[in-house]
Amino acid sequence: MSLDETKEADKVFEEDGITFVMDEQLFEQAKPVNIDFITTDRGSGFSITSRLSSGGSCGGSCSGC
Repeated sequence: MSLDETKEADKVFEEDGITFVMDEQLFEQAKPVNIDFITTDRGSGFSITSRLSSGGSCGGSCSGC
C-alpha cells in the first residue's frame, strides 16, 4: 500500500471520505479486495486481503503498512 496519484489505467473508489486508487488490471485479478484497519497486541495498521492473498507468514495481510 502506498500513496499515489491517479493514472488513466487506475480504478478509483471512495468509501467514507477516503479515496482508494488501484491499477485496474490488478484489481480485476485481485477482486474482491478488503481493507480493514485493525488493532492487535502488536499494534495497529491495515489488513489487506484479496483473491491474491497467499496466506504467508503474515496471514495474507499487510498490517505493517
